[in-house]
Amino acid sequence: MSIKLAIFGLIFSAFLYPHNLAYASDDDLQIVQVQDVEWGYLNPLRGDLSPSAANLWGDRTIDSATGMLVKFNQGFSSPPHIHNVSYRGIVIDGLLHNDDPGAEESWLSAGSYWTQPAGQNHVTAANGDSNLIYLEIDEGPYLVQPSDEQFDNGEHPVNLHQSNMVWLDHEDSALIESENVSIVHLWRVNGNDRTNGVLIKLASGFSGKIRSDGNSLRSVVISGEVNLNSSNNVILSALKPGSYFASNGNFTHWLSSNSESILYLRYDGKIGIIDQ
Repeated sequence: MSIKLAIFGLIFSAFLYPHNLAYASDDDLQIVQVQDVEWGYLNPLRGDLSPSAANLWGDRTIDSATGMLVKFNQGFSSPPHIHNVSYRGIVIDGLLHNDDPGAEESWLSAGSYWTQPAGQNHVTAANGDSNLIYLEIDEGPYLVQPSDEQFDNGEHPVNLHQSNMVWLDHEDSALIESENVSIVHLWRVNGNDRTNGVLIKLASGFSGKIRSDGNSLRSVVISGEVNLNSSNNVILSALKPGSYFASNGNFTHWLSSNSESILYLRYDGKIGIIDQ
């Protein structure tokens, strides 16, 4: 009987989460593979002159918090412009410059992080063979507006090159209980220690889990390749850079990586990252 139950369990898991699944969803878990996202235009008014964009979660066209991928052609350079809302960006591939129109170009490479305050006049340029970023807003819709409508919302921009990041280990961060994980704290909602954004680095050969105790956990693979596993180490999905997984409520994500990998985590609540 126990053998039959074990076999049934494996079959049931494979039915819910087949290895080639592009998008799986139940009340608690979501998975989006980067190779299966639906691309549109970041600024539809510019058509082919606009970068391509694809929502990973939320909807950038309505009043909604949203996380999206944005793709730039090599040599892309925007005219000066503003946005109606602030955003955060992380470079996944290529080289990105984002600054005042008169600023000297300063290229952010893969793994770098920046913020763009609402209303601030700026330009964006890309100079890699391929250029992919993750862009996140806390409210929408995401709009591109002319420079003459600029305003000061009181925020200041951040440009953090990946080489200047300070990674903390398990002795310096209460979130980590593994010698194979390090972390960079990127942002926190003012007055709310529950809602945070961090980068975590998994060492090659890592096998462990992220425990989430709160409203939500959202994660985007920035570099490397991460396996999302079942609790008995059956690979449910192999996630390449730009892929996304998320959960609601109390949830445990079982992860492994055969190469050094970096994940961005946005979470509302508490998390813990531990070895298996």
